[in-house]
Amino acid sequence: MAARDDCKKAAGVVEPVINRGDCEGKRDCEKVCPYQVFEVRTIDDADFRALSFFARLKVRAHGKLSAYTPRAADCHGCGLCVEACPEDAIRLTAVR
Repeated sequence: MAARDDCKKAAGVVEPVINRGDCEGKRDCEKVCPYQVFEVRTIDDADFRALSFFARLKVRAHGKLSAYTPRAADCHGCGLCVEACPEDAIRLTAVR
C-alpha cells in the first residue's frame, strides 16, 4: 500500500501502542499500514500473563493472536491503523 498524503509526521515522532486485552488479532492494522509497522502473531507469554483473567479468556478465544509493532520507528502517524481496528485497541502516542 502506498503512503497517504495525511501521513505527514516524520517517522519516529509517534508510535502505535496496542492494548493487548482488546486486540483480537484480526490483522486490519497490518492490511492498512503503508509502512508495514505491524505484525500479528501469537501473544508473548509475558504479555499474556500480564492480562487480567477476563482479557486472557478473550485472547484465548481469538487464537492467542495479538498485534505487535516491530517496526514502530517507521510509523508516520497517519492513523489508518487506529481507524481500521474494530476493537479500538490501537492508539498513537508521542515517542519519548
